[in-house]
Amino acid sequence: MKLSFGPWGETLHEFVEAGIDGEKKGFETLWTSELHRTPFVPLTALATKTSTIKLGSGVALAFLRSPLTLALTAMDLNEISNGRFILGLGSGVKNLNEYWHDVRFGKPVKHIEDVINICRMVIKESHLNPIKYEGSEKSISLVGFDRPFTPKETSIPIYMGSVGPFMTRKCGEIADGWISHELCSPQYLESNIIPKLQEGASDKKIPKIVVSGLTVVDEDEKKAKRIAAGTVAFYASVKTYDEFFSTHGFGQEASRIRELFKNNDIKGMIENVPDEMVDVFAIAGNKEFVTESIKRYENIVDEIKLTPPTHFVTEEETRFAQKSILSIVNEGGIN
Repeated sequence: MKLSFGPWGETLHEFVEAGIDGEKKGFETLWTSELHRTPFVPLTALATKTSTIKLGSGVALAFLRSPLTLALTAMDLNEISNGRFILGLGSGVKNLNEYWHDVRFGKPVKHIEDVINICRMVIKESHLNPIKYEGSEKSISLVGFDRPFTPKETSIPIYMGSVGPFMTRKCGEIADGWISHELCSPQYLESNIIPKLQEGASDKKIPKIVVSGLTVVDEDEKKAKRIAAGTVAFYASVKTYDEFFSTHGFGQEASRIRELFKNNDIKGMIENVPDEMVDVFAIAGNKEFVTESIKRYENIVDEIKLTPPTHFVTEEETRFAQKSILSIVNEGGIN
């Protein structure tokens, strides 16, 4: 199992410096998400300041850009990083797509399949003409598109992020890798995710599995868990994840947190995340606890992405958590 890192920065300079530190520590991949920043501009900055570590969007929202733009962006990033780029895509939730970004959500499983098919086609055949694809959600007709660059590579790994069974099954069928939600337990992987990946993969090998580990290290275990609790509360406020929380036995807590969210009671939301709930969804505690928690994923996943919490916390707390992650890792392993 490889260790990866999701760097954070209040500024892009701080973000890049954290990524440089991650490469020095021996992490396998640096991953960026899409919410507070776009995923691709920070990765471009990292590509110019690192030399060996892989770089992945984990995840970019698949429906916000045209498949052609996604494919061209992936090829540019792969070129500037000398072949180190992984295109990670996810659907996001319907409200985020339609209300925040004013884009059509459609039938998300078929939608993301069309996006990935077109991306692969463009990446493979960008120097050819024409390129045509007709899908139920997305189509493309590139006639007269003559890209005047000889591609160095005609294949870039495409990973998918998913939570639900239909999207996860589709990931097993078409993706090179699977990226977990920011909260993911070994129990959920073994009971809900891996079986669906296997169904989708049929008789071929399942995609590589990258699990996210929301991580805070502190000798004051209570402090570490309270910093992590904000991110758990943030996701518990989203009704889309009802089944995810109820599967782990925290459906009642999630329901209560959603009610508090409607009243903008952030403090109450965090207080209604018990330490036991944090322990299921995050890796927060002293060094020994964190080390043992990471080991829970061995022989289950290919890669675990350690990230600091960024929801309902101060910049100082996120910065502290990030430094705590870097402090316990050296040469790709725990010190």
